[in-house]
Amino acid sequence: MIENIKSRAKELKKQIITVYLAYMHKDVKWYKKAFLLLILVYAASPIDLIPDFIPVLGLLDDIVLIPLGVIIAIKIIPQSVWEECKANSENGFSIENKYKKMGATMIALIWIAALVLLINGFK
Repeated sequence: MIENIKSRAKELKKQIITVYLAYMHKDVKWYKKAFLLLILVYAASPIDLIPDFIPVLGLLDDIVLIPLGVIIAIKIIPQSVWEECKANSENGFSIENKYKKMGATMIALIWIAALVLLINGFK
């Protein structure tokens, strides 16, 4: 079972790299790139929308949201572009640090906004 989870995690990592390469591809339209950027930023973020220490829900975002984003990406990206990017991702590639920082910032802003709304709701 652990090996199965490890292999799925490795495959998901390859798919995120493929999403990144598709994001950088010239044949993908800007509005599709915007969605791909959201997937990249969330996947690369060191901060989760739902913290992992919350039982079940903490892991749910990693298990559901990221694969769901990848599935949607596969559907919206032209098949030829996806196959080209998938082949390129096999050569080894890592997501740049700027996406990790953007992801952390995005998640932090969501939490700050939620806290502000919560605090203002008690006044």
